[in-house]
Order: sequence, then C-alpha cells, then structure tokens
Amino acid sequence: MLRLHNGNGGIFIPDGTEPEAALRRTTDLCIAAHQDDVEIMAYGPIAQCYEKDDRWFAAVVVTDGAGSPRAGRYASLSDLEMQKVRVREQVDAARLGKYAAVLQLGYPSAAVKAAGDGLCASELRDIVRLTRPDTVYTHNLADKHDTHVGVTLRVLEALRPLPPEERPLKLYALEVWRGLDWLPDGSKAVFDTSPYPELAADLLRVFASQCAGGKRYDKAAPGRRLANAAFFSPHHVDSMDSCSYGLDITPLMIDETLRPGAFIGRQIEALRREITGRIGRME
Repeated sequence: MLRLHNGNGGIFIPDGTEPEAALRRTTDLCIAAHQDDVEIMAYGPIAQCYEKDDRWFAAVVVTDGAGSPRAGRYASLSDLEMQKVRVREQVDAARLGKYAAVLQLGYPSAAVKAAGDGLCASELRDIVRLTRPDTVYTHNLADKHDTHVGVTLRVLEALRPLPPEERPLKLYALEVWRGLDWLPDGSKAVFDTSPYPELAADLLRVFASQCAGGKRYDKAAPGRRLANAAFFSPHHVDSMDSCSYGLDITPLMIDETLRPGAFIGRQIEALRREITGRIGRME
C-alpha cells in the first residue's frame, strides 16, 4: 500500500473503498499545487467522471497550503491552522465531487519549487504507478504562480523515467493563474465544463477560507469558463455554455530532450506569428 512521505499528508476515499482498490480504479488524475486548484482547473474531467462506473477522477494536492492569503474570519489563523482548514475543505470537495480518492502530500511550497531534490517527483511517480491513469492533468507552464510551475516540472520529472507502459496516454496542462485563451486555436485542448452547473458552483464554494477570505474564485473561475465558450469562435454559434482550456504537453513526457521553456516558447511564438500575420494580410 502507498505510504505518503510527509506526516501531515493524507489519503481520503469518499466512498470508503479499500485504498489500493480505490486508487487503482482511477482513469483521470489531476496533480495540483494547492487545495482548490483541482476544482478551478479540472472541472471538465471532474464532470466527465461524475457518477460514472467506467471513469473515476482522483486528485493529488502537492503542497500544504500554509502560505495562502487570508482575510475576514480567517485573518488571524496561523499557518498551521490554515493548513488544517484547507485540508478539510479539500476532503469536502472530494466527497461532493465523488472522486475516487484525494491525496494531500503536505509539501511546503519551497520544496516543490526546488530543482534537484527528487523526493516530491519520486512520490508522484509512485502514485502514478499505483493509479495507472489514462490521463494526467496539471498546471500550465505559462502560469504566473511559481509553485504551480514547480509542480508541473516535478510531474515531468516523475513521468519521464517511467517505461511507456506505465505512463499515462495523455498529459494536459490547465489554466489557473493565467488563462490559456491566448493559445492558437489549433493548440487548445477544450474541456466542456457545462454539465452539472450546480456541482461546479458548490465545489468552489466549499473553499470558504479562500472565497470568503479575500479571493472570489467561486465567481472568477465560472466567469472565465463562460468567457472561454462565448469568445472561442467569432464566426460560429457557441456549442458549449462553458469550457476550460488546456495544452497537450504529452510530448514533454515522452521526449526528455524537449525543454519545457522551449516547448511553451514555441506556443508563444505561434501566437506572435498569428497576430502579426493577420495584421500583415490587411495592411
């Protein structure tokens, strides 16, 4: 059975299934930096797995959440008290979303951002080996939160050494602290977030320490999804009410010679060419 490295980590199985069996049924695995990142960036996969018998969503939250901003009734909480609140909120979200499991690893952000340590990547590798998901979701490399980008790099360190038969089929990078509407349309992976709108709202409201504590993610995340759907195409009627964007970074998992910075740089360059090309055609 999987044993977590940090003593403040934990595994929660909402339906009470034996832990190893619960983890092995996972088809869709989200690896996120903080409590609530999963529900902000991966609601599309959550909805696709919700109450399905053949698809199960599981979440890994890498950090302890100690450094989160706080206000209102949470303003006076210590880092340790805030950690406990955020762990409980993530458990409540897993229960509400009927996840296969949620694993909270309890690393400090500094450890996740540090290159060369290897411990976090090794633990993530063990989790992927046990869960064997078809698809893994994590943060995007253009995200402006250092810890988010650190998690993505640790995910790549975890997956690259695995033999092909133990790797997921797909690895997607999703949007939190920078939207991905800037990606050229041909590069966008589009996730329908229209199903179960009440569930989508309830999952975000679970995180009261953030939403009532100065960060209205419960309004901002659904607003971004609505905007993504409305502004996706200027020439076609909307096919979805709500959607989120991702970038397929599977090539970074398969080819260790690809540099993450260069990979995302090519997308930025493609955007530059698209914009300047459009202007040039009409000058």
